[in-house]
Amino acid sequence: MRIDILTLFPEMFAGPFSESILKRASDKGLIEIRLYQIRDYTHDKHHVVDDTPYGGGAGMVMKPGPVVEAIEAVKGLSGDEARVILLSPSGRLFNEAIAADLASKPRLILIAGHYEGFDERVRAFIDDELSIGDYVLSGGEIPAMVIVDAVSRLVPGVLGSEESQVEESHSQGLLEYPHYTRPPEFRGLPVPEVLLSGNHAKIAKWRRKESLKRTFEHRPDLMENVTLSKTDQKLLAEIKSESDSEMRERLAEPEA
Repeated sequence: MRIDILTLFPEMFAGPFSESILKRASDKGLIEIRLYQIRDYTHDKHHVVDDTPYGGGAGMVMKPGPVVEAIEAVKGLSGDEARVILLSPSGRLFNEAIAADLASKPRLILIAGHYEGFDERVRAFIDDELSIGDYVLSGGEIPAMVIVDAVSRLVPGVLGSEESQVEESHSQGLLEYPHYTRPPEFRGLPVPEVLLSGNHAKIAKWRRKESLKRTFEHRPDLMENVTLSKTDQKLLAEIKSESDSEMRERLAEPEA
């Protein structure tokens, strides 16, 4: 997979892209990441990429010319069909399903904006628009890093274990179950006995229940999009019953 990133700050990507999984994937040729300075596609001696907004208002707006010329030039550098994605607060909320879809594409072009955003006419030259969350960032560089990391992990061969990919949080719509490793007890906190039992069926059931419990307690909104089996429904009923019992016990405790 090839990922081209158009940005005003290519130096920001050096650290995240030169470490860990992304570096190993790049070294193996599984992904190819290229960075392009949008200012290189200007035609004035000062390489100006922004201007004041028509109609007035605070801040500066990125001009359409340099961005569109960058898109067109970079698209022409490879014969692979590219999906052009604008990173913007008004885009679709990025999630695991979108990451999986993008991972199936041979090539992505990500456009990281800055200032008060893009001239609206830029949107006539893109295929998609994504946001990583409902909060304000200084620019699109960090969202680009997030998307590259999430998508790259789903490219075949990037992760050492395909099973790890399947079991990770959000890959099946649920948060991942708790993990434990040696020692079996740490500062009075033991590892759950079932994980030491060697009974793989019981371990699988425990992990599924803990995954459902963690999602129910911390991200109940995710439950709306998960298809639950009859076993899952039974486990979830147990979780809710246990939660109600714990709440009743806390309410019954005398105040100190």
